[in-house]
Amino acid sequence: MVVVLMGVSGSGKTTIGIALAKRTGVLFADADDYHSEANKAKMHAGIPLTDEDRAPWLKTLNGLISGWVSVGKGGVLACSALKETYRETLTEGVPDGAVRFVLLDAPKELIAQRLGARQGTFMSPALLESQIATLERPKTGEPALCVENDRTPDQVVEEIVAKLGSGANGERS
Repeated sequence: MVVVLMGVSGSGKTTIGIALAKRTGVLFADADDYHSEANKAKMHAGIPLTDEDRAPWLKTLNGLISGWVSVGKGGVLACSALKETYRETLTEGVPDGAVRFVLLDAPKELIAQRLGARQGTFMSPALLESQIATLERPKTGEPALCVENDRTPDQVVEEIVAKLGSGANGERS
């Protein structure tokens, strides 16, 4: 299984992703590492990416996921996956059930605080509002979980592992 940790910038995708991959013994990748230099420059300048900006990036990530699945490897991908169409692109051609999305949620104030404390990232904290506006929460029936990331990483990882193991779908903690 491939788990895509999704959510707005500052929701904890990378922190939880690294911990989840370590806990489950699978590969980890951060989608930010696959952005073009042009995309990184736009985000650093506080300019929201367009769907056109994201399209090649999403195709590349689809290739990463497809590659993991084709060789029978599990993985955790930290990726915003803000829109349903983005999630569809990520899973295009991938067998049903091979990918599960986990929306990491947290109060806006906590996310803003995390973004303000970051150093060495290309993502401008000024983009939080546009990311929140862009986020399309998973619909009932999508292979997705919603998990509050307002606790320690270990507690959040434990909840994700428990819910994935129980086959939970679309539940909110």
